[in-house]
Amino acid sequence: MKANSSDRPVIRPLPVIDRARQVTDALADYVEDARLQAGDRLPAERELMAALAVGRSTIREAIRHFQALGVIETRKGSGTYLLKRVSRATIHMPLSFDAAHLRDALLQTLEVRRGIECEAGMVAARRRTAKDLVLIEERLNEMERVHLEKGTSGPEDLAFHLAVYDATHNPLFRQLLEQMRETFERFWEHPFDRQDFARRSFPFHRTLFNAIAAGDAEAARAETLKILDIVEEDIKEMSK
Repeated sequence: MKANSSDRPVIRPLPVIDRARQVTDALADYVEDARLQAGDRLPAERELMAALAVGRSTIREAIRHFQALGVIETRKGSGTYLLKRVSRATIHMPLSFDAAHLRDALLQTLEVRRGIECEAGMVAARRRTAKDLVLIEERLNEMERVHLEKGTSGPEDLAFHLAVYDATHNPLFRQLLEQMRETFERFWEHPFDRQDFARRSFPFHRTLFNAIAAGDAEAARAETLKILDIVEEDIKEMSK
């Protein structure tokens, strides 16, 4: 990242309250606005001190916070670098892990997905509005269109599940997914180089939508489990 780039976002001075938390929020906003990616360098410590009108100790406290979360690293004599994408919504718990084998990583993540997605489907069935149903069905229709054309629908599948999360009207569901996005995305990137991974789960997205539209929480849970059971079967079969 160029130190004197004139078109990058401006880091503005802060009020005099709650400095450390404000610095972490300001840095997260800067990373998001500047569209920094893993490997990009953050502004130097002195530049941050001047831009945010805070002392060295406050900057270092914020840096330590990000380091503890595994979001950034400081390289002696080089600077501070971004390790993972971050935003204000994810700076507190950006969950990810590296398992030795893709099979283990997918199976471990699937255990977490079951808990989150089954609950999200049930809550969405209870709380969804007419507007929510329109959006979920739009995402589902697009997923089905792409699937029938290409035989796969990774981003569209993710968009469908995000719409279900949003229909819960509990922002923590989407925040949890965003925080685990790096891990969850492995399911939509054709694991084991198989374009047909989890393809058999495709029809159950429509039945999941029907259960949510009907306000049937137990049916929504059952249809979600059908999707995830197929995913588990394919992980085990395709990783042999």
